[in-house]
Amino acid sequence: MAAFVDRVVLHVSGGHGGHGVASVKREKFKPLGGPDGGNGGDGGDVTLVVDSQTTTLLSFHHAPHRHGGNGGPGMGDFRNGANGESLTLSVPDGTVVKDAEGNILADLVGHGASFVAAEGGMGGLGNAALASAKRKAPGFALLGIPGEERDIVLELKSVADVALVGFPSAGKSSLIASISAARPKIADYPFTTLVPNLGVVQAGQTRYTVADVPGLIPGASEGKGLGLEFLRHVERCAALVHVLDCGSLETDRDPLSDFEAIEAELAAYAVEPTFAQGGQGVIPLNERPRLIALNKTDLPDGQDMADMVRATLEARGLRVFEVSAVSHRGLDPLKFAMADLVRQARERLPEPEEIAEPDVIRPRAVRSRKGRKGEFEIRREERNLEPLFRVRGVKPERWVAQTDFTVDEAVGYLADRLNRLGVEDELFKQGAKPGDAVVIGSDDNGVVFDWEPTMAAGAELLGGPRGADLRMEERDRPTREDKRRDYEERKAARAATQAELESERRTGVWAVDQEINRLAGISDEESDGAGTAGEAEEVTGREDSHG
Repeated sequence: MAAFVDRVVLHVSGGHGGHGVASVKREKFKPLGGPDGGNGGDGGDVTLVVDSQTTTLLSFHHAPHRHGGNGGPGMGDFRNGANGESLTLSVPDGTVVKDAEGNILADLVGHGASFVAAEGGMGGLGNAALASAKRKAPGFALLGIPGEERDIVLELKSVADVALVGFPSAGKSSLIASISAARPKIADYPFTTLVPNLGVVQAGQTRYTVADVPGLIPGASEGKGLGLEFLRHVERCAALVHVLDCGSLETDRDPLSDFEAIEAELAAYAVEPTFAQGGQGVIPLNERPRLIALNKTDLPDGQDMADMVRATLEARGLRVFEVSAVSHRGLDPLKFAMADLVRQARERLPEPEEIAEPDVIRPRAVRSRKGRKGEFEIRREERNLEPLFRVRGVKPERWVAQTDFTVDEAVGYLADRLNRLGVEDELFKQGAKPGDAVVIGSDDNGVVFDWEPTMAAGAELLGGPRGADLRMEERDRPTREDKRRDYEERKAARAATQAELESERRTGVWAVDQEINRLAGISDEESDGAGTAGEAEEVTGREDSHG
């Protein structure tokens, strides 16, 4: 089982906001006491926090899905839903947060540094919060917004001042064990070290950290060996120390060729820009201060090899130290030389400015102007040879997510909000016509509707049952003159019908029918349901035969 993991893909999602509730207060002697629906609770966030006691991303490797708590729904009697529980995830110092496309979102350096990976959704408002002087009893409530969902990549880059680089079995682990309290695994075979090792070194008044980076071989920057996995642990280091093996038994290797091979890999590696480099800019690895440690000089052949290559390396302007990690020979000069490089790097960093607390001036709140720049944008598109207008913006998309489209009054409230924001005016400016398709949001979660500009604002002024918006019905409201004209027409039609019936009675039409029914032995009730013209003719024929 892996004990060290320095790169994971994490699937995070904030908690969903709770829905608001539409409720009416009911008490004895107060059957309709007004709206009392509570608001829904907010969803919990997912936050990454640097913890000095955490050294690996192993826990996220086994459980990559993390979720914030959902907010509770609102209830009647002005009871708001509970907020969802936020989730705090501990990460090691030096964790870089990236999105799925590889863009850096945060560089977490220092104990307590935090980053909100996924925000929780906003809770919906209940009808009590939506009530106003004009809308006294709203019959709807706003829905809670789903929490943010995304995939992020966590990469651990060791926070060290000096990095030890070199071929496998060059003695890097032995060297870091000799100059610090670190106790890495040491053996006489290549790739003994499989994870970076960190050690704290004290040289005089300077304390710094040293990292042992494993797996560097020719082609490491392209993925060979373990170099591509662990070269990123060198990025934060201010200085490099080449540990060259002077006692290698391989005939095709020597310290000079090893140095040139590692330098080529460092030059080929692209250092990523991060937010924690103090404004220094991105410095390539091969341009950083370097020292040379000729290791294993306690061996007879090792000392001879060191004498052969020392002059060549010094001619290139490099400081060379002959050391032995086993016998601790020459370690103190190397430690103090590394401390000098670290001290110089720290002096180049800009000093943090003392920020005095300014006087806070709180201006009076100003109502947002209609169509204020940046609140939304409308883009004209074409779909199936028909115009389509796409509305994008934080407010319009949030309002759509909060709307319950099964309630007409809620849809009318959304139309009022969009109109006040200036969406309808902007659609007019871009040439939108009634019946054109309008999309609010993206193709994944957008809402498509046919634009009808006749839906003016003022849903709270329209009469009708609670929870209904008369503007959603395709009919015109009759005026007082229309009602009077309709009444007169119905009155005239009723008088004409009565006159026609009176005329038929006077001509004897009804009397003939009653006489026929009497001779046939049919009652008036039976003649209404079963009497037909054929039966009347048959009865008349029998009467004539008896004549």
